[in-house]
Amino acid sequence: MAEILVLVDHVDGAVRKPTLELLTLARRLGEPSAVFLGPGADTATEVLGRYGAGKIHVVDAPEVDEYLVTPAVDALTQIAERTGAAAILLPSGPDGKEIAARVALRLGSGLITDAVEVTAGPDGPVTEQSAFAATYQVTAHVTQGVPVITVKPNAVAPEPAAADPVVEKHDITFGPASASVRILSRTPRERGDRPELTEADIVVSGGRGVNGAENFALIERVADTLGAAVGASRAAVDAGWYPHSHQVGQTGTQVSPQLYLAAGISGAIQHRAGMQTSKTIVAVNKDADAPIFELADHGVVGDLFAVLPQLVDEIERRRS
Repeated sequence: MAEILVLVDHVDGAVRKPTLELLTLARRLGEPSAVFLGPGADTATEVLGRYGAGKIHVVDAPEVDEYLVTPAVDALTQIAERTGAAAILLPSGPDGKEIAARVALRLGSGLITDAVEVTAGPDGPVTEQSAFAATYQVTAHVTQGVPVITVKPNAVAPEPAAADPVVEKHDITFGPASASVRILSRTPRERGDRPELTEADIVVSGGRGVNGAENFALIERVADTLGAAVGASRAAVDAGWYPHSHQVGQTGTQVSPQLYLAAGISGAIQHRAGMQTSKTIVAVNKDADAPIFELADHGVVGDLFAVLPQLVDEIERRRS
């Protein structure tokens, strides 16, 4: 079978969850092969093999770690040409989408971004996307060149499929543009005990109905009970009740968890565009006519300050 290249998203060799999802999707299309850029490949080999990577293409060159984006484009393009890859999958994110666009241009290929599903079709990979602020679901496939596809986190549950990967190290010819923007320093982002917003299986978000920064403690309590990430609507963020990094919406972070709980969020189109692809949506709002109920799989019309504590108590009771 033809190789399906998966760009590995990692931090010093620690493979992040979206990569495991991409390997799971790649098995539907052909033979999964991981492309590992930078140091730490030895650390990642076991987990990549556990999720089905038959090959691991390694580029451990200083350019990849010292410069922005373009060295990764050089590496991925040249590996795709050397292997005759049938498709290239990347995680959707600022870096992933920029790399994907540049690789597609160099290969003369079609590009699909923010896919929420990828399946095998008679003419290559077939994707599903949300378009026009999640108003439409679009089915598409690339008609020219090697399909380059970025996939949203949580598009699929990672499924192990043990393989004994062959590691191939590559020498890459980096172009002059690869050294045009150098990374001068890195500052690790502070992380709490909650999962990353984009990678979380469950997200609990609060909106205008939370009615104050101090009341987000209730949203956090529900999230911690469920092992979830915390999100916020634009109204809550603009009011200064919660950090902007947690904003879910068209101008914030787009999420696609297995479960999305919206508390005190009316469901404006800006917010819906950021969470409409969630697998199951639950809404709590005291306004029975709130637009969020048109989208929700389950809804509770009621005061979130009465409903959410009961939810926490019931979860804890069942666990005990």
